[in-house]
Amino acid sequence: MIKASRGETATNQPSEPWLYEQARILGGGSSINGICANRGSPHDYDEWEALGAKGWAWSDVLPYFKRLETDADYDGPLHGQSGPMPIQRHSRARWTGFTRNMAEIFSQMGYQRQDDQNGVWVDGIYPTCINIDQQGRRASTALVYLSPEVRRRTNLAILTEISLNKLIIDGVRVQGGCFTSGGEAITIPARRVIICAGALQTPVLLMKSGIGPGAHLAERGIAVHAARPGVGENLQEHPAVGVAGFLHQAARLSDPETHHLQALLRYSSGMEGTPPGDMHICILSRGGWHAVGRRIGALGCWVNKSYSKGRVRLSDSVDRSADIDFRMLSDPRDMVRLKDAFRLTVRTMIAAQQMGAVHEIFPTGYSRRIRELTRPSRLNAVMTALAGPLMDHSPLVRRRMMSFGVGTQRSPTDLTSDDNLLESHLRQRVAGNWHACGTCRMGNEADPMAVTDSAGHVIGVEGLSVCDASLMPTIPCANLNIPVIMMAEKAAATIRNERL
Repeated sequence: MIKASRGETATNQPSEPWLYEQARILGGGSSINGICANRGSPHDYDEWEALGAKGWAWSDVLPYFKRLETDADYDGPLHGQSGPMPIQRHSRARWTGFTRNMAEIFSQMGYQRQDDQNGVWVDGIYPTCINIDQQGRRASTALVYLSPEVRRRTNLAILTEISLNKLIIDGVRVQGGCFTSGGEAITIPARRVIICAGALQTPVLLMKSGIGPGAHLAERGIAVHAARPGVGENLQEHPAVGVAGFLHQAARLSDPETHHLQALLRYSSGMEGTPPGDMHICILSRGGWHAVGRRIGALGCWVNKSYSKGRVRLSDSVDRSADIDFRMLSDPRDMVRLKDAFRLTVRTMIAAQQMGAVHEIFPTGYSRRIRELTRPSRLNAVMTALAGPLMDHSPLVRRRMMSFGVGTQRSPTDLTSDDNLLESHLRQRVAGNWHACGTCRMGNEADPMAVTDSAGHVIGVEGLSVCDASLMPTIPCANLNIPVIMMAEKAAATIRNERL
């Protein structure tokens, strides 16, 4: 975990630090994420090219989206059939009562039922695209790309439990890296290095290695090898908030092994200047792994095309390596749209109450109490196993436990009836979706804020490249799992072509 600032207070100052989980396992985020396998909008990638990322328009990236996948449900010009990543849609036959109720309510509001989240980009209610195989197993990059055959290659060494501290740069060329393994310092020489540490750690590694904002590095006594002011800037996320409800028995997820992100609503805000499908509401059929979580359903809404930008800087503190300020909702367009989305989710949950799918509804937030209660442990399993039946039979117990966990006495209807109160709630409770990106963005070499060229080569340092979500000029309207894999496929093709 790392500590970050999530957004801003009403006085335009960073809010209190919060924990932002990062995967520390082979396969990275793909080994622990929500296995949502959507691509984003064609507009996203055309926008990248317009901002200087030549060769990243929709027509350029579509072949790599197709190359990475084997789609179990669709064939044709938008889908692949021979890639390593298995993709399918969540079967409507396995939807919970809560998911079916939510889809029906959205349909009654006028949103159309659609089938293919990775098909033509239109608004609608979709089954979630997921990357699981036919046996229902998670398909992480560690499993589908690092297959047993690949792991047996004589020119491949996979090292775990090892940390990269900084790169070794001689003049304008990378020469290797300084690592720590088992408490010992190790130097590994290399004439070519590709950093794939993610949007929060890649800029930190570059700055520690002398690549970044010159004045900032000089203040910390770091020799500047390449002054790139864009390193650590342009940090983006999908600002999110939610509304949850305590479910009636018939609406609950009966099989705890069933994927819980079963369906979603993609819709357009209609705000001037925003692209189609700029908003997203996911339908969560359970709120956690434990007995209380299995009794809760939620709607999580986020700004699918956000404009707020934060940054990453090296820290002055000895107990952390970086200061990370997401500054979510700092752009007024994001605040206006998230407020509207919150109101929409409240109307939907009230309709679900009237249908008999849920009991009380309450605003959600990833508070410290919620984090503690959702940490897998025997104690939490026992406590929630005792609490769940009590909550079933006592509305008073439900309300008190939910207020304690969420940390607010305000009801969703209280919040929607007072615009100032709602805005304050969103600033305090806004969270990301672990979709951090943009901090080493690619672009035209003449652009001082570009960190890499369109091939991912770090500008000003020979032999050094980046390939992760930090390259993204703007955040796509998607969970970042599949877009990042697409970028890796495209980068691999570029490397092969450069060697020819």
